[in-house]
Amino acid sequence: MIPTDDADLRLLEVETALFARAPETMIEPSLDRVREVLALLGDPQLTFPSIHVAGTNGKTSVARMTDALLGAFELRTGRYTSPHLESVTERIVVDAEPISAAAFVAAYDELAPSVALVESDGGRALTFFELLTLMAFVTFADAPVDAASVEVGLGGAWDATNVLAAPVAVVTPVGMDHMDYLGDTLEEIAGQKAGVMQADQIVVVAQQRPSAAQVLLEHAAQVGATPVREGLEFGVLERRVAVGGQLLAVQGLAGIYTDLFVPLHGAHQAHNAACAVVAVEAFIGGGEQLLDVEVVRSGLARADSPGRLEVVRRNPTVLLDAAHNPAGALSLAAALVEAFEFARIVGVVGVLADKDAEGILTALEPALDSVVVTRSSSPRAIHPDELAAVAVDVFGDERVSVEPVLARAIEVAVDDAETDVPLGAGGVVVTGSVTLAGEARSLLRG
Repeated sequence: MIPTDDADLRLLEVETALFARAPETMIEPSLDRVREVLALLGDPQLTFPSIHVAGTNGKTSVARMTDALLGAFELRTGRYTSPHLESVTERIVVDAEPISAAAFVAAYDELAPSVALVESDGGRALTFFELLTLMAFVTFADAPVDAASVEVGLGGAWDATNVLAAPVAVVTPVGMDHMDYLGDTLEEIAGQKAGVMQADQIVVVAQQRPSAAQVLLEHAAQVGATPVREGLEFGVLERRVAVGGQLLAVQGLAGIYTDLFVPLHGAHQAHNAACAVVAVEAFIGGGEQLLDVEVVRSGLARADSPGRLEVVRRNPTVLLDAAHNPAGALSLAAALVEAFEFARIVGVVGVLADKDAEGILTALEPALDSVVVTRSSSPRAIHPDELAAVAVDVFGDERVSVEPVLARAIEVAVDDAETDVPLGAGGVVVTGSVTLAGEARSLLRG
């Protein structure tokens, strides 16, 4: 193993090499390059069974809950999610722990000769996300893991993860996002997400808008997959707010799971939990046998999802949420009202240029007393002055302030949240993009 100091230096080199490639927001409509490298490596992605998680919102939370549940059943687990909040190494997880810098570098070095050979023909170079996905598969095969929870990066049909032979897939709610790559209509986007479905696969379909549901179900029939639908074959039977989260009763495929504590806030996380339970139920017993309820309770109780209504500071409470599209912002707004009794709450918002800034702000407006507009360090971030003009249209001039520096924006929001309210009754939520949430997390958690 590489010494720690050397591994940290090599990690910086590897990160630089990865980020020099085409960004993960770019989809190549071909899996040929990924398959070529995997073939040279002996197809490591086929050495472990997996649960493949697609959709627009909730993918990361479902993947993390699924991972926690599989681990509770004493399986050695792998988890691959994206994007990361603070460190790229957190995307690849074995036994619920992000891999070390040394392990990350080792995976990159193991792949390098095969990648160089494939790219030596002068054709298209692999993208950042394609190479990182290959690193995850190599890591899981080498561990080895008993099961992996793998989140789709973007879309489905042409996503680099779509080379798995997963017995179970999940499609979380489909919404309007990444339209430049996935299509301008909900039906087109749903068609891309449906591309992860395979013959003889059980597909857990979260609650969908009717037009998206129709596309998903038709595609399942075409490829010979078996869909199980939230609201019909499974669903949340009961939900009540609890200290630090919520208590659920979930109708699974083989029976009912009661008294499930989920340490995450919001109705959307209850639905995510139901999808995760049913995915594991289908994975372990084909959906034909009730899982040990105590084990399910244990698994969900230790689930977490950093950057999803995560409390990172108290007095006043500062929350982080990675909502970056209107549907995510709507879920966030509802959860803020339901789970927290703030006398005043202020948003710190920064949005990337390819996102629906007006839709995000409109969704957040009923839940926020005021908003501080800022930006992350991403070159894709909307300039604060431009975002402020949109915010003024939504919130009105008196409820909007601008502070381009994130650290200062949080300070301004904290001061605002504590104005004319009892001690501890104000709150701040930092949201609008994953990069903003990640940078705020690093600032506030040191």
